[in-house]
This record gives sequence, C-alpha cells and structure tokens, in this order.
Amino acid sequence: MQWSPRTRAIVAGRPAEPGEPLNTPIVPTSTYVAGGDFTYARESGTPTWVALEDAVGALEGGRATAFASGIAAIAAVFELFPIGAEVAVPTFSYSGTRALLEHAGKQGRFTVRQLDPADTDAWRAAADEVDVVWIESPTNPTLDLIDIAPLTGHRAKVVVDNTFATPLVQQPLAHGADIVVHSATKLIGGHSDLLLGMTIAADETLAQELRDARTRTGATPGALEAWLALRGLRTLPVRLAEQSKTAALLAERLTAHEAVTKVRYPGQGMMIAFELADASAAERFIARLRLIVHATSLGGVESLIERRAMYAGEAHVPPGLIRFSVGLEDPEDLWQDLAGALERD
Repeated sequence: MQWSPRTRAIVAGRPAEPGEPLNTPIVPTSTYVAGGDFTYARESGTPTWVALEDAVGALEGGRATAFASGIAAIAAVFELFPIGAEVAVPTFSYSGTRALLEHAGKQGRFTVRQLDPADTDAWRAAADEVDVVWIESPTNPTLDLIDIAPLTGHRAKVVVDNTFATPLVQQPLAHGADIVVHSATKLIGGHSDLLLGMTIAADETLAQELRDARTRTGATPGALEAWLALRGLRTLPVRLAEQSKTAALLAERLTAHEAVTKVRYPGQGMMIAFELADASAAERFIARLRLIVHATSLGGVESLIERRAMYAGEAHVPPGLIRFSVGLEDPEDLWQDLAGALERD
C-alpha cells in the first residue's frame, strides 16, 4: 500500500519485528563486534542513522544519507563534480552555499554563474550549458520560486535544496532532479536542538558516491542528533500544517500594514520575508519585539526573525528585508507582537 506523506513520516524507518522497540533507540557506539552488518560507524553507520535515512528517503523518494550538518551535506555534493565544473546558483540563496562556491572559485576548482531566480530563460539556457544547476525553491531569504521540471533532462545535474519546502510540499526527485539536500537542523528536526544534514538521490550510483564522500571526510552525524531528527520528523506534518496556516494569516495582515513595503510569501510553508523602509526601520522593529526571537536559524517551534542584509555575504539583499520563521505560538499573540513593533514607527 502507498501511504500518504503524513503517514510515511510516522511509520518509515520504524522497527517492525516482534519484540523490537517501537522507536529506534540511540545507539552510541563507534564500533561493532565483527561478523554483522555494522562494522565501524564512520563506514557502515549506526541503526539510528539508518532509521533516519530510511524515513527521509521514503518521503523524498530516494536513498538518503545523513551528515553532520547541512553545510557538510552541501560540501559532499560539490565533491562529486570535477575541477573546472561550472555551477549555476541563484543570486539570492543560502549564504553558506555561495560561500563554498566562492571559495572553490578562488581555488580554481569551479566556475560559478549566479542567476536571478526570476529569470526563467536564463535558467533554461544554463541547464544546457553548465555542469550543475543548484537551486532552492523557495530561495533563501527572498522566497522566490524556481520551476524544477523544466531544468531537468538537460546537460546539467540538478541539485535542489529542499530545506524550506520539505518533502511534504514538494519532492524534487519526482520532477527529475538528481539530488536533494536538506538542512535537517531546520524543519525536519524542528526544535532548534541539533545540527544535521541530508542528501537524497534516486540513482543508486549517485547515492553511493554521496555515502562514500561522507566516509572519506568523516562528516558523520552523532547518534543523539540522528535520533532527535527522526523524532522531529514524526511531527513534521502537523507542525508544518499549523505553522503554514499561521504564516498565511500573518502574511495577509503584514501586506495590509502601511509600514510594510513588500511581503514575499509563496502561498504555502512557514517562511515569510517582508520589507520595511530601510535597515534602520528594520532594526528598530526587531528591537521592539517581545515574543518573536531575534536569531539566525529557522524551522523550529519558536518564531525567529532577523534582518538578513546584516550578515557578511548578504549585502545584495534589500537592506530592510526581514526573514521570519513562523513558529507554533498562538497566531494572535504573534500578530500583536508584530503589530505593536510596527506601529511605533
């Protein structure tokens, strides 16, 4: 039977044999007694990692590999491509990805082509010209959407960072993408208490190359982190549904507020980006908030907010743009906090 994504998030990767624990336990070991499927954790993993990988792979439709962090997963993908490869990446995208590519460019390892997320023709042309098309949809932090399917089946390998959408909103492999990447630190974990990354590939050769890259570099997750991410995944459907409902309500109210010059909300998901008049207005607004936390991550149960242009490598982001990760607090409490901070200007 083909379970729905909501059901798969609950049951995938769960022990099923009589007498086994209902939940995969934390297995804090580096080595195993010889003769079994597991040998040394860096090479063969642990039952905890495997359960998480099975669950995420079931949701994304491919074979998943867990890494120590999202950036470790991204670095492993780039390791697959040879010196001299050309990579197309959105101008507005995760700063860690662009920093890795900038460093690789300075070393002469890659040539990087930055494209406007909204320039569909440029992306289609790039798919026939470059070696790697790296996209986010929605993009970080501007929440632009890039259509995946038209970019697949061309010369380039297509890699999609699916952190913001999650496999509950889209499954890029089903649209022809080659590799999916997640910062499981964010929505999959969901509680701001772990660092972990994931890659997923439908092609078995690609999936094994990613696993080999993890083994070579030792970018392995901890047993506790893998267990926490798996536990977080179990509640992702209900968390995301509630957060998305709140985000849609707040985006509508922000759009109607005279102090807000622009709202970017893709119509689903729990991320909102909105702009105030300038950097000063944005910083005053954030300083007045009392419930929503000023912090740099996203995807947790608590609402987090920040002005992205304040960070190195983000100077091209509109100075008054605020990235807002909507949590699970009462929507009216969140709106009172937002409205109170806006109205004092």
